[in-house]
Amino acid sequence: MFFGIDNDRNLVGLADAQADAEAISRLIKERITPLPNFILTPERECGKDLLILTVYAGRTTPYYYKADGVMEAYIRIGNESVTAPNYVLNQLILKGMNRAYDELVSEYDFKDYAFSKLRERYKVWTGNSMEDKLFDSFEIKDGNGKLTNAGALLADDSPIRHSRLFCTRWNGLDKSGGLVDALDSAEYSGSLIILLNEGVRFVKRNMKTRWKKTPNSRIEMPEYCERSVFEALVNALIHRDYLVLGSEVHIDIYDDRLTIYSPGGMADGTLIQERDIYKISSTRRNPLLADIFGRLGYMERQGSGFKKIIEAYRFAHNYRAELEPKFYSDAVSFHVILYNLNYGITEKMIAETEKVAFEQEKVALGAKKVAFERYLSGIKINAPTKEKALALFNNFEYERPFSRSDIIQICSLAPSSAGKMLNKLKESGLIEAVAGQGRGKYKFIEPKE
Repeated sequence: MFFGIDNDRNLVGLADAQADAEAISRLIKERITPLPNFILTPERECGKDLLILTVYAGRTTPYYYKADGVMEAYIRIGNESVTAPNYVLNQLILKGMNRAYDELVSEYDFKDYAFSKLRERYKVWTGNSMEDKLFDSFEIKDGNGKLTNAGALLADDSPIRHSRLFCTRWNGLDKSGGLVDALDSAEYSGSLIILLNEGVRFVKRNMKTRWKKTPNSRIEMPEYCERSVFEALVNALIHRDYLVLGSEVHIDIYDDRLTIYSPGGMADGTLIQERDIYKISSTRRNPLLADIFGRLGYMERQGSGFKKIIEAYRFAHNYRAELEPKFYSDAVSFHVILYNLNYGITEKMIAETEKVAFEQEKVALGAKKVAFERYLSGIKINAPTKEKALALFNNFEYERPFSRSDIIQICSLAPSSAGKMLNKLKESGLIEAVAGQGRGKYKFIEPKE
């Protein structure tokens, strides 16, 4: 803060900088508690005296302003200082205690609650039964048999009533889409594992999948990438701000998009839309919950969920750049927007996409062939064998295994000659035996760069 500058940022100076410095220091000590760490520095510019007040970030939050019989904490929103809402005040109190909400001990007794969903998932993921001692090591309960908030959130019949999931499939592109506003809706409560499973089921129930036949298989084209939905919902349930009462996690599905909303912005106070997704480090609002979900195989501890959401979309059959997932946050909310991959797409667009993919595949295959020919030229085998090796490569490349009978058919050789060629290819280091594909199966060895 600069003293001696007017509202138009003009230098006006101070008449008595020493007296002003003493008054500012006295007011800070009298009206701010606990006392913040600050430095008041005198400066002289263009013959006029200034004071520069530097206040350092403190750890013993919240810091209160006390005067006129009241004591209030303030936060900065834009260019204004406003009274901190209760949930923000609670956040600051926890920050000052160096504690997280999920680590706090609740009023609920462990013996009064069941954890069948937690035990079931642990068994599926690890192959072992979840022994009672693990509830202590996971910090689900304390030494006195009380549940932590994390434990209360994971109980089958969770007593944390604002831990709920609201799901709606709207009719149209917004929440007022016609005569029937909602085509499907559901409200879920209970363990976070229940909320996760039911949320994914709701999306799958309201998601259509297109498909088409190919010569050897069938390609499925779902409206949404299930992996992206799963990662976004895990993020919403684990990283939401549970101090925000009266607000729940929401899944809203429209004709063209799916949005997942969770209470609370980024844990570090930044705005996700202003960050590089690939450079965001893991900042966990609820570290105990995140650790438990990591042990259950639901998420990674490195915090790579955002990247997985995007990458799953980029590998989707109908992906286009304009369908890239979007992230938005402010001080009190977090939103993930996943676009319907099939919305507005026509058969002509699918054909054009496939044509581009086919051309790209042809280019890739051509590059592989050129590289193989270059590598083959340096191998000491005769020209006829090289020609037959190239014909064999054109059919199988590096991925598909082949046998002596394939050499007989493709190279028009007798069985004995095919056996000799197989030996030459092995001796030259061009091929290697493949395990698990039956006897006598080989694959070309891709040369190292």
